[in-house]
Amino acid sequence: MRRRTAAASALLAAAAALVPAAVPAAAAPAGAHGADREAASPAGKAAELQRALDGIVAAGVPGAIAEVREGGRVWRTSSGVADLQDGRRAQPADRFRAGSVTKTFVATVVLQLVAEGRIGLDDPIGRHLPGLVPDQVDGAPVTVRQLLSHTSGIPNYTDVLRRDGDDPVRKLQHSHYTPRELVAIATKGLEATRKTPEAKEPRVPGQPRKWAYSNTNYVILAMLIEKTTGRPLDQEIGRRIVRPLHLTGTTIPTTEQLPGRHMNGYERLPGETAPADFTDFSPTAFWGPGNIVSTTADLNRFYRALAGGRLLPAHLLQEMRTFQETEPGSERAYGLGLESRSAYCPGEKPVWGHTGSVPGYSTFSFTSADGDRQITLAVNISLTIPEKANDAAVKAFGTALCKK
Repeated sequence: MRRRTAAASALLAAAAALVPAAVPAAAAPAGAHGADREAASPAGKAAELQRALDGIVAAGVPGAIAEVREGGRVWRTSSGVADLQDGRRAQPADRFRAGSVTKTFVATVVLQLVAEGRIGLDDPIGRHLPGLVPDQVDGAPVTVRQLLSHTSGIPNYTDVLRRDGDDPVRKLQHSHYTPRELVAIATKGLEATRKTPEAKEPRVPGQPRKWAYSNTNYVILAMLIEKTTGRPLDQEIGRRIVRPLHLTGTTIPTTEQLPGRHMNGYERLPGETAPADFTDFSPTAFWGPGNIVSTTADLNRFYRALAGGRLLPAHLLQEMRTFQETEPGSERAYGLGLESRSAYCPGEKPVWGHTGSVPGYSTFSFTSADGDRQITLAVNISLTIPEKANDAAVKAFGTALCKK
């Protein structure tokens, strides 16, 4: 395989991943080995956050933006450029593709429908979307809860697409898929696996499936929202979350263009002298699992409202925040459209939120366990983020989220 092809395939693999591989899960956050008194003050925290973003850019990232909230205080900062062509500076209010942060929005709407009695968490998905996926996977039905928690056993359609041709990311960039086509891409692979001689024995009904991240789960959940409400996904998220919370920078685009003032998205592909621009991207490629455009302020407002009980009743928020192990020994756990991280603030309760990665953009939006501290950090590069940017990014997380 040519180097450029390998890099392009890896980019799409990153879009399928829960968190960009470039950010180390267990790196020590800023202050873990003794923060000075200046860093503990509001002015010190703001300066430390700025140094962290400057470090990300100095390591080779085009631009980085962040908003941090602690109690009633807010810090907004940026570093680098939003557009490599005209040199326009990145600004904290710039929009970006938030990738899999979209999953928390979709999960919230699904749980609102559960609260309204219109669907059940343990309903088989075939009750609502008959014939969309096999009635049984490994001997048991796929439920709404399993889709939300990535324990459905349904393969990830992006794993299939990243093997499609010599330049799969650019092919996907200007593609057009219907949601049913995306699900069919995944379930075709599922049927093939089930028919092989080495396929596993059927599961015992009720036995938990292994956790496995799959964007297909959230395509199906987005279809469930549309079937249940009779309205398009963007309208339903708009009326239930975006407008009530006044998220003025948040949209679900219906064209390839990224609306409003925004950061352009880039990847540095081997064999190419200039960074490849992935700003424009098919609105159907990640429909449901990763198609929201937002801002740092909007995402912090959304997660704060969620933590504060404004979007879900307490018992369903508890369901959402009941985290299970993703891999043995991992510091990452997953609930219903939410992930938690235990390594960012050692000795403290895990932070929670979600990460997002699509070609050209990486997003990290986390909230402390007590809901008092938040950070949303976005950079305009994804899998090809330089390794030296990792430590600077983790310093930003520690500065924002740890009590110190």
